[in-house]
Amino acid sequence: MARIGVAATAPFGADVLERLAAGNEIAFVLTRPDARGGRGRKVVPPPARVTAERLGLRVLRPERPAIEEVDTMIVAAYGLLIPESLLERALWLNVHPSLLPRWRGAAPVERAIMAGDRDTGVTIHRTIKELDAGPVAAQAAFPIEDGDDAGAVFAHAAELAAVLLEGVLAEDAPRFEPQPDEGATYAEKIVAADRQLDLDDPERAVRVVRALSPHIGARTTLDGRDVIVWRARVDGGRFLPDEVQPAGGRRMTYDEFRRGLRR
Repeated sequence: MARIGVAATAPFGADVLERLAAGNEIAFVLTRPDARGGRGRKVVPPPARVTAERLGLRVLRPERPAIEEVDTMIVAAYGLLIPESLLERALWLNVHPSLLPRWRGAAPVERAIMAGDRDTGVTIHRTIKELDAGPVAAQAAFPIEDGDDAGAVFAHAAELAAVLLEGVLAEDAPRFEPQPDEGATYAEKIVAADRQLDLDDPERAVRVVRALSPHIGARTTLDGRDVIVWRARVDGGRFLPDEVQPAGGRRMTYDEFRRGLRR
């Protein structure tokens, strides 16, 4: 049986890891070192490490990518550049949650929802030096439903990724097709400006809320208070928040928030 390693850090990578481990022997999990995050800026382990340890898998956490001898490395939301010297030591397969060459880069799910794409998918491709540009071993699409937020799309993508990976890993020598240059777009990393809602464009504002929920959150000012908006909809041509979180507070329905203002 081929030796498989997995490089993962973020929740999407952790989800793919868990699904992959259900039917394959994982030699080790390569993830990033613990980092500060969340309220209080406490040092917390990455989601992939939490999942790996719960599954009883061995975890490597070097500052720079380093691997042991394996036949294949699966990369899913790892977040660090893989040096060419390591790419030469194994077959590296990247799990990318988009229909490459559309949305190469750091935030493919978020950018697809923001852009109003009706479909997205998963691409399994060979990892090369150029960002998300390697030849494709497998690809499949699925629709983005009107109510889907990024969490729902990531979950669907992880489920589909596990199916595609099983097919690719079953082949003695996976076949690869070059990506076309036509249609390539780039999913830039989400920055602070992306989180700020433009309420004069309610349709796009709702797409931004969906794109940044449940893991980042969109920001605006409602009734004179700064809030994070987690769920919203368009009603009568107007932006209508459903779930918000005041600065320093907890998540609550918009009705709860309004009642709190009247006290």
